[in-house]
Amino acid sequence: MPDNITEDRSKQIVKVSIIGIVTNALLAAFKAVIGILSNSIAIVLDAVNNLSDAMSSIITIVGTKLSERAPDRKHPFGYGRIEYLTTVVIAVIVLTAGATSLKESIEQIITPQTPDYKPISLVIVAVAVFVKIGLGLFVKKSGSKLQSDSLVASGQDALMDSIISASTLVAALIYTFLGLSLEAWLGAVISLFILKAGLEIIKDATAKLLGERIDGDLSKAVKETVCSVSGVHGAFDLIMTDYGPQRLWGSIHIEIDDNISADQIDTITRTIQEKVYAEHRVILHTVGIYSVNTDDASVNLRAEIYEKIKSHPEVLEIHGFYVNPKTRDIRMDVVISFDAKNRQKLCDEIKAELTEQWPDYPMHLTLDTDISD
Repeated sequence: MPDNITEDRSKQIVKVSIIGIVTNALLAAFKAVIGILSNSIAIVLDAVNNLSDAMSSIITIVGTKLSERAPDRKHPFGYGRIEYLTTVVIAVIVLTAGATSLKESIEQIITPQTPDYKPISLVIVAVAVFVKIGLGLFVKKSGSKLQSDSLVASGQDALMDSIISASTLVAALIYTFLGLSLEAWLGAVISLFILKAGLEIIKDATAKLLGERIDGDLSKAVKETVCSVSGVHGAFDLIMTDYGPQRLWGSIHIEIDDNISADQIDTITRTIQEKVYAEHRVILHTVGIYSVNTDDASVNLRAEIYEKIKSHPEVLEIHGFYVNPKTRDIRMDVVISFDAKNRQKLCDEIKAELTEQWPDYPMHLTLDTDISD
């Protein structure tokens, strides 16, 4: 990835995070003062939540800076995954804040305290709700644009906070007009929302660290780009490894005519690599080759065999089909759905069916995996 792209993304993430830090710090200060003066545990806990959001933004900045380290011998694919680790750290902070606030809320339920709201306090809380909504939308949109899971998580958390703050305001109004105190109970509800948010953040982050299926839209777009290169008949077996935001490395197989030269193959593969990176920021380090028969007899045989195999609904795709003109051996890859009860058994059954119908052609079927859309 060009350094200027990385630096620009980093600067934007830091800028958005600083806005989040300043905004959350101011909100936390206002809410803490209001909560203490009005003796409201719900508002105090809301202030604590704002502080945890500010801390999350600080960690986002640190993680982004660390992830910019250039690749080295020990980590040739760079340090991009540090951003996912910082997202896990943010999740732990959120979970800790949720657990602490739940404990304090339960204590307040057992030993209740009478709140004392002032009109100015309610106005400030109302303003904070709208500020938090604006901040949440801004941070989440920026995170999606910059492909920063940490920012997206912070934005989602901020939007949730706005709902929680609105609930705090409603509870204050209920107490003011009806004399019914729901502070401690609302604090407990807020705590549960915080814990839920923390669990969702850590779930998404660990999924990326473990490795998950390629986004369907991206895989289809990459294959479409590959197939747009002259001489390519099909693109298959796309594998992509995520080494951090905007750090995708992958490999792919293509079908090309069996009568072209090594020089032509080299030109095609290099064109594919350059075009895919330019359009999708994906580095295809390997472009494998499947040869395709150009003689009419093999083309017709291929169509017949494909039709036979596709009679099995569990078969998602067939590719890499080639008939050896000298030995008459046929080789191909068969992609079978994970929904099949026994994928290998079905592959063996298909091979037996083909051998029975075309006994003069030794069949070599490779069971392939449904890796990408």
